Amino acid sequence: MRAYDPIKRVVDVLVGGLVLVASLPVQALLALVVRRKLGSPVLFRQQRPGKDGEVFELVKFRTMVEVDESRGLVTDAQRLTPFGAFLRSTSLDELPTLWNVVKGEMSLVGPRPLLVRYLDRYTPEQARRHEVRPGVTGLAQVSGRNAITWDEKFAKDVEYVDRRSLRLDASIVWRTVAQVVRRDGIAADGEATMGEFEGVQA
Repeated sequence: MRAYDPIKRVVDVLVGGLVLVASLPVQALLALVVRRKLGSPVLFRQQRPGKDGEVFELVKFRTMVEVDESRGLVTDAQRLTPFGAFLRSTSLDELPTLWNVVKGEMSLVGPRPLLVRYLDRYTPEQARRHEVRPGVTGLAQVSGRNAITWDEKFAKDVEYVDRRSLRLDASIVWRTVAQVVRRDGIAADGEATMGEFEGVQA
C-alpha cells in the first residue's frame, strides 16, 4: 500500500459524500425523467470487479431500454435512447455511483470497473489495474475515454496504479470536467460505447 492510499480514501469519503448529498435534488429529478422515458427500474445495477478482483454491485442511472427483438432493439446502439446518450455524454448517469465511492467499493479516481467476464482475459500486466479501487473517472478516461483501444486503455490504467498521487488525481478530475464539457471520446468508432474486450489475440 502506498502512503497516499489512506489519504485518497479520506478524500473519497469527504468529497464523494459531499457531492453525493449536494447532487441528491438533481438525482431525484433525473430519476423521475428516467422513469418517464425508460420505465422501471430507474437504476442500472451490475456486478463489477473491484480492488483485487472482488465483485461488487455498480449502480448508475439507466440509459438503455430493455432488449426487444420484436422492435429490433438488440444491440447497445439500438437500445441507447437520445436521453440516455445525453446522460452518458454529460456523465450524469454516474451520479448514483458516488454511493459506491462512499461505501469504499470505488474511488473517485482509478481504473474504470469493467465486466466480470473479462477477469480471465487479462494478461498479468493488464490485471494490475485491480491493485487499486476502480474509479468513477481515471487516467484512461481523460486520455481518450472510449475512443482509444483496449491496449491503450489498460496501459493507462497500469500507469495510474504506478503513479497515483493527490496531484495526479486532482489533474484527472480537472481534465474530466473539461472533457465532459466538450463531450469528447464518448464512444469508440462504430459503437454506442466501447466494443467487447476479447482478450489478447494470438
